[in-house]
Amino acid sequence: MKELLTLLEDNQIDVLKEILTQEQAEDISEFLSLVPEDSLVDVFRLLPKKLALDTFIEMEVENREVLVENLFEEKYFIDLKPLLAEMEPIDLADFFQEIPKGQLPFVYRLLPRDLAADTFVELDSDLQEILIRAFSDKELQVMMDELFVDDAVDIIEEMPVNIVVRMLKHADKETRETINQILKYPKDSAGSIMTVEYVRFSKDFTVAQAFDKIRKTGIDSETVYTCYVTDDKRELLGVVSARALMLSSMDTKISEIMETNIVSVEVDTDREVVANEFDKYDFLALPVVDKENRLVGIVTIDDAMDILQEEATEDISKMAAITPTDKPYLKTSVWRLCWNRLPWLLFLMISATFSGMLIEANEATLAFSITLTASIPMLMGTGGNAGGQASATIIRCLAIREVEFGDILRVLWKEFRVSILLGAILSVFCFVKLIVIDGVGDQLGIALVISIAMFATVILSKIVGCSLPLLAKKLHLDPAVVANPFITTIVDVLSLVIYCNIAMALL
Repeated sequence: MKELLTLLEDNQIDVLKEILTQEQAEDISEFLSLVPEDSLVDVFRLLPKKLALDTFIEMEVENREVLVENLFEEKYFIDLKPLLAEMEPIDLADFFQEIPKGQLPFVYRLLPRDLAADTFVELDSDLQEILIRAFSDKELQVMMDELFVDDAVDIIEEMPVNIVVRMLKHADKETRETINQILKYPKDSAGSIMTVEYVRFSKDFTVAQAFDKIRKTGIDSETVYTCYVTDDKRELLGVVSARALMLSSMDTKISEIMETNIVSVEVDTDREVVANEFDKYDFLALPVVDKENRLVGIVTIDDAMDILQEEATEDISKMAAITPTDKPYLKTSVWRLCWNRLPWLLFLMISATFSGMLIEANEATLAFSITLTASIPMLMGTGGNAGGQASATIIRCLAIREVEFGDILRVLWKEFRVSILLGAILSVFCFVKLIVIDGVGDQLGIALVISIAMFATVILSKIVGCSLPLLAKKLHLDPAVVANPFITTIVDVLSLVIYCNIAMALL
């Protein structure tokens, strides 16, 4: 590799080209990873087309992206087109984020038809809108034909009205009716995230007939790894995996190999519950039924993972006292970020008034020693952190259904024991710190007051932190909302009450 780099540095391009054409694609990709970015395109274009494509396939994802971006910037679109066809949709979506918006439709049209549709689904809504506006009627019709219905619904929900009208206009009648039906379901329900493109059999089918059905309809189905058995009225009778089909003889009846112990969800089931079913049972797909147990659609694992990610993001935002947003951070305006954070900050600022009132009311006690006042931030901070630990643990347990409100006594007992241990350890460290570091050895009473207050604050914080999320769940409130903001406020006030009362009692 050093010899090749030397040839490049010495500008011996002809010699370099001759050597590269005799190398293996894997070795060339390794060499290209060492080539400076400003020379990468020139070196890559020395390769014959077939070898160039093989080399691109062998390259690391990061190096691919650099090469593609450089080819685009230098307008080598003929070289770029076959390379784009080898990239994954999600990597293409990342690449499209970096190119000028005016060039987006042109580069998108370089993609093969199937890859174009898969890439379109991965794009952010603003880029999707740019492309739809640039599409001809024919291009839009082709795209609507290629999209799975659940993906089309997701896109439509993010588009302005005029774009939605145009998209529905260029969808075929059956697809349009299906999209409209799915849009009628509540936003956070199983019906709103399901797809109607799946494979289903009659229980009287043989395995051979089932394979014929898969070959005919599988190309337009979201998945063929899990197939469904229904009667003439579409009532769900069983589930058949691709594995069961492949391991059975061709004349075996579907009724003999189908799984009748079915886990399904109804169309109005909350989507977070649906996602948790995937996590619990390790499904690839989950059937969605109506009140009469008729199969109306399926939810696939990719949609379930998206939901879990969205719910986790939402919970984290709420726990940090931020109003959740659907937009990516870098695409959210400064004003929107400000507005999302302002209400909770105002609430917390006003609620801190109670802490100030308590300090003012106990001014005489706290004036006994400057150390008493100086220790307030330590006590309040430790209490807030202790309560936050407990609340985060319980919120997570509630999310994965590890605990329910009925477990509140067990949770309280466990957290009480944990808080006793933590409080004892922290209070000892606090006492030593006050004597050794803060130099209050001549005021052991003050050190004792602060240490006892630390012990009580940790216990109280843990109890409040674990109980509030459970109570919120019982009252059908979001546990994440009552997490850090409310817990911090409550713990601050209660810890000050305890602190001041202990100080008055012992000093």
